[in-house]
Amino acid sequence: MQQFDFAFLHGGGQGSWVWNETIAALQMQSGDTPRKILALDIPGCGTKRGRVLDNVAPNDVVCELIVDLERAEMRNIVLVGHSLAGNVLPAMAELRPDLFRRLIYVACSIPLPGQTPMQMMGRGLHGSASDQVGWPVDPAITSLRDRYEIMFCNDMDEKQRAAFLGCLENDEWPRSFFSATNFVFNNIEMVPATYVLCLQDRSLPVVWQETFAARLQANRVVRIDAGHQAMITRPHVLAKMLLKEATSV
Repeated sequence: MQQFDFAFLHGGGQGSWVWNETIAALQMQSGDTPRKILALDIPGCGTKRGRVLDNVAPNDVVCELIVDLERAEMRNIVLVGHSLAGNVLPAMAELRPDLFRRLIYVACSIPLPGQTPMQMMGRGLHGSASDQVGWPVDPAITSLRDRYEIMFCNDMDEKQRAAFLGCLENDEWPRSFFSATNFVFNNIEMVPATYVLCLQDRSLPVVWQETFAARLQANRVVRIDAGHQAMITRPHVLAKMLLKEATSV
């Protein structure tokens, strides 16, 4: 079997730390395959906290992440992204399609062309607008922390919930991502893609995940019985799924 590497990219408000359990499960299950595993950080997150982000554009982030992969001498990469990383993975693959074996989107989102991520989410409840994802609770009357707990922690035990919420709000994506509208990718089909649909997700309803899988041109869709943070609540199941998808053709 041809050797390959795994790289992971976190979602909004999180950092590379979110993948720790899944990477440990992957190492336990895979032996000496894959060759290398790397968890990436967006500037301002995880190992890159404290960066000045005022003039950091989305394309700057994409280029920096490619450099991170090159410096780690990664090749034949299975690139796994979560949630907001759906805005980044296609651009990375478009810039350097030769680096990647497969893209795997775990409950990822991607706005329509001309729509910002914030416009995509909207201000109402789930189902209140056909072109907006919406929220499980009214954001106008619910604190951000309470919203996070409802959206991200519904299938976590008490220990997982406390640890996860304790890590949130320490990581910050460049604000340029939230006002960007140029989510148009050419030749996205050059790299095969899998979408992992999270069946208990209270952040992105299943119907929206199916919509995003189509927008991202995923040629495979698989399902996991987990909430939005499947990498924390179902790490061994997700790791097994990732290994299977890494070798799919």
